[in-house]
Amino acid sequence: VQLQASGGGLVQAGGSLRLSCAASRRTFSGYAMGWFRQAPGKEREFVAGFSRNGGSTYYADSVKGRFTISRDNAKTTVYLQMNTLKPEDTAVYYCAADNRIIASRYRDYTGYNYWGQGTLVTVSS
Repeated sequence: VQLQASGGGLVQAGGSLRLSCAASRRTFSGYAMGWFRQAPGKEREFVAGFSRNGGSTYYADSVKGRFTISRDNAKTTVYLQMNTLKPEDTAVYYCAADNRIIASRYRDYTGYNYWGQGTLVTVSS
């Protein structure tokens, strides 16, 4: 699976951005999809994700209520709508996928085998 992330940019605090992650496969079926981010000097952290059957979504506490993950199965694209952005949201954002990951590892970046190239989000104060 090849993933292509896009949509990053520079935005002021309080603003919004929508990230996209396009997959090379014709179907998401059986793949857990996740968004992660990594700020300079910090470890990669979970942001949001879909379960393997697509029926459940998961969010980090730090983004709950501000970010929304969604998907377009026809386009095999996953989106991350980010609202009320804060300077601490500044990071490189990555999308990830895996078809063998177990539910207990959905928030663990080491559980994903397929990664997009990352897109930079910078939130100015």
